[in-house]
Amino acid sequence: MPDHILTVNAGSSSVKFQVFKAEGEALELDLKAQIDGIGTQAKIRATDANGAIVADRALAQTEAGNVAEALDTTAKWLRERYDVEPAAIGHRVVHGGPKYSRPVFVDANVLADLERFVPLAPLHQPNNLAPIRTILERYPDRPQVACFDTAFHHEHSAVAKHFALPEQFFAEGVRRYGFHGLSYEYIAERLKDVAPDYARARVIVAHLGSGASMCALFEGRSVESTMGFTALDGLPMGTRPGQIDPGVVLYLFAQKRMDVDAVQRFLYNECGLRGLSGISNDVRELERSSEPAAAFALEYFVYRVALYAGTLAAALGGVDAFVFTAGIGENSASIRAKVAKKLAWLGAALDSAANAKHATTISRSDSRVALYVIPTDEELMIARHTLALLAGRKVPS
Repeated sequence: MPDHILTVNAGSSSVKFQVFKAEGEALELDLKAQIDGIGTQAKIRATDANGAIVADRALAQTEAGNVAEALDTTAKWLRERYDVEPAAIGHRVVHGGPKYSRPVFVDANVLADLERFVPLAPLHQPNNLAPIRTILERYPDRPQVACFDTAFHHEHSAVAKHFALPEQFFAEGVRRYGFHGLSYEYIAERLKDVAPDYARARVIVAHLGSGASMCALFEGRSVESTMGFTALDGLPMGTRPGQIDPGVVLYLFAQKRMDVDAVQRFLYNECGLRGLSGISNDVRELERSSEPAAAFALEYFVYRVALYAGTLAAALGGVDAFVFTAGIGENSASIRAKVAKKLAWLGAALDSAANAKHATTISRSDSRVALYVIPTDEELMIARHTLALLAGRKVPS
């Protein structure tokens, strides 16, 4: 009988699960599930490997009043309906700090270590750690693996990692980390199959979603990223501003008399596309809107993507391929077309028909930069790392 690996990606009011069947080193998706509205009007929705809906119902307050209850409900549901007792559980953890360069088994000491990075990712880290803590308390013998969004960028050069601050701050952990590493790691692996000629070339990957960043790959490794010390840096996002002059933060403190908590809430929840448009943080809504502010927010987003493409091209010494991934990158033909137009100076030439069909290759045959759309799969990377640790194989940094 095959083992099962459960992956968990937890947010503030939702938890995403995937169940993978593991036979030897092979992994096969068995089930996807998500519980939304935890603590309010909770609902579970699940699909099987073929995309067929196997659950879609509201949950009682006692079933998902908090993350712990939602986890218990999921465990009971998997056990009773599918006879699944996972051999191990893999978790997405956004911040691994300077210490964690590869996935690790989690015990109480590691959990306490990871809690130190909550101030660096206040929107994500507490929610990532909540299910780990609950499972440690209720199922202490069940192996759990933390997979870090920062780990893939851990081998950046010293020049790429540093801020222009006194060295003592770098020693304390104030450095550029980079995020969305599980997504970039997956794309680097997929390129070996999708575009083997570019798998070891100079590639820019644009992870464009509600959280957005870009990464420069060379020989399948990250050499530079648009995100830095926290997940606020770089590209504008759904509700985060991206790159901002530190003087603006000083202005919020000194002139607007905002305290630390207020500034943190503002930067994480009220800026980005939502702040610029005054309408929504959802690109789909902005694309449907006839309001000038919506069009401006999208224009700004595309401008910054193109601007950072130039930065990453400089880090690579040129660019051979450009990959769109994540929610916006995979689904918005309009955003892809606008970005590609701004990359013409690098030699990018878009095949409009292929782009409209959401094809994998969307560049023309005469394009000097190959353009691709490759769906990401962070959960599969988590499952792979979890299975490798469970089998005693060393997971590379």
